[in-house]
Amino acid sequence: MTSVSAEERRRAEDALFARLHDPVISDAERSMVRDELIEMHLPLVRHVARRYADRGEPIDDVVQAGSIGLVQAVDRFDTQRGIAFGSYAVPTIVGAIRRHFRDATWTVKVPRKAQELRGQIDAAHDAIAQELGRSPTVAEIAERADVDAQDVLDSLEISHARTLRTLEAQNDDDVPLAERIGDTDAAITGVEDRQTVQRMLTTLPEREREIVTLRFFDGLSQSQIAEQVGVSQMHVSRLLHRSLQRLRGELGD
Repeated sequence: MTSVSAEERRRAEDALFARLHDPVISDAERSMVRDELIEMHLPLVRHVARRYADRGEPIDDVVQAGSIGLVQAVDRFDTQRGIAFGSYAVPTIVGAIRRHFRDATWTVKVPRKAQELRGQIDAAHDAIAQELGRSPTVAEIAERADVDAQDVLDSLEISHARTLRTLEAQNDDDVPLAERIGDTDAAITGVEDRQTVQRMLTTLPEREREIVTLRFFDGLSQSQIAEQVGVSQMHVSRLLHRSLQRLRGELGD
């Protein structure tokens, strides 16, 4: 099989675009030329689509979205611009793929305003890319979309909300994600309660604070507390009752 050089391919491409824009050819012939140009550049679509292979969408769906961008690029390409069709087509293909992810693949609830901002920034990106034949910078996108550069960066970060990663291992050598992320400490919910109780205990007189601590923290019975503190069990009971009423009042306030 004889390989085709880049220069030969470029000449064939130029010839097809010249025929496509020839005003004297029939609609049927124009359609055939258009189909041939699209078919010629489908490998470019597949090449671009592979960049998005790990984002949770079937690669065939990504290729289909990119093919729509290719068709748009063929229809809009101006041979008088003096740039190669591939340089013009890639940003258009990328834009179509990004719109597919923007519109069809949100897996985490994102505020509507954030989604609209994402669409505004994507539109600015695609317009600049088509004009310049390259991917625009953050500053260029921000200026065209009339937003801050930080908004552009935040929008790019939002794109991670479109896919979910499984917690399971993907192969025998992989460490499950579930084992590499933190878990909630079962005792964390009691931290605030303990801090509240400790603060409230300081409002009690010293003897009452000691009796409450012995009863509810050390687990002593009323008779054991009476023996340790040197008062009657009945007095311990009265002090506990008064202390708990006071603490409930503090908690209610």
